[in-house]
Amino acid sequence: MRKEPNSLRSIILTGLFAAIIYLGIFILRIPIPALVGRPFIHFGNTLAALAILFLGFRNGALAGIIGLGGFDILNGYAATSWLTMLEVLVVAVVIEGIYRVFHYQDSKKYIIMIAIAAGATKIVTSYCVSIVEALMVGTAFKTALVASFLSLPATVINSISTAICVPILYFLAKKIFTAAHFMN
Repeated sequence: MRKEPNSLRSIILTGLFAAIIYLGIFILRIPIPALVGRPFIHFGNTLAALAILFLGFRNGALAGIIGLGGFDILNGYAATSWLTMLEVLVVAVVIEGIYRVFHYQDSKKYIIMIAIAAGATKIVTSYCVSIVEALMVGTAFKTALVASFLSLPATVINSISTAICVPILYFLAKKIFTAAHFMN
């Protein structure tokens, strides 16, 4: 799938991953009170990381942008959906970069390291996004820094779940894809 990004199979799987990412947020989301934004716990980031690992940078990032960004647009977060889409791109760059350094070898150790890096990256990008969101509504810069930091619990929980769930789901999905002849 990574080697043939324009194949019909890859395009279909990109759409499938986008839909699964959207549903991963829509079906299971747990709101968390925060000073900035309306964060919630969900599995969209985990599924976006899996899309990037299986589909490669372009198609995986596209699936994440459509799934996460589409959710935002359709569920009351349209004003900041562009920030979500930028976050997906940053996480995709990190995942793809680390995977490339590992020569695309998917040993358990490497996938765990990629998952941890994806979770840590999401914490940093979410903090930056929260600052931008606070500034968009007129908050003073210093206040935005503090309020954004205090709004990180949902992101930390999502990042921990990403670090734990990505390796588990990656190897499970790899078995399924291999059995279904989706992987070369």
